Amino acid sequence: MAKSKAKGKSKKSSARRSETGQDAIALLKADHRQVETWFEQFEKANSTRKLELATKICDALTVHTTIEEEIFYPAFLEATEDKDLHHEAEVEHNGAKKLIAEIEASGPEDDYFDAKVKVLSEMIKHHVKEEEQPGGMFAEARKSDMDLDALGEQMAARKAELESEVSDVPPGARRGKNGILGRLANTMTR
Repeated sequence: MAKSKAKGKSKKSSARRSETGQDAIALLKADHRQVETWFEQFEKANSTRKLELATKICDALTVHTTIEEEIFYPAFLEATEDKDLHHEAEVEHNGAKKLIAEIEASGPEDDYFDAKVKVLSEMIKHHVKEEEQPGGMFAEARKSDMDLDALGEQMAARKAELESEVSDVPPGARRGKNGILGRLANTMTR
């Protein structure tokens, strides 16, 4: 019986994946890889390029944390009841959001700009490692009854909506606590 149920779920999953391309975990991992690439490029860039990359990083992380907190984390907590992993991830997000706000309020002319981006990179590497490791949030989610394909669709739609909001705002209006990203980050802070 379990085999046929798993088989049925597999067919259902592949049908959904063909529409969205990614389940929830694949979508989140793709975000992780993109931001890792931008952090690596930041280390080698000149100051103009650093501002561009820092903006991309902060935009992407703000959107990423929003879809995790609005969609993935609540579904994870409901399915697994693992408060420890959930709460730790939320606390890590809050720390990253505070640093993102500082980065957005500054620029390459700030003596601490590079250091802030470096520390954010280290925080994100730690957070990603914990989510992706065996026994981490993603492994626990895969073992649970979460419908990762449906969540992936929902998250992809919300991500597209948020990215559209961010791209509609001129870069100068994004920065600082009153910019779109600052306002979005403030609504997410617990």
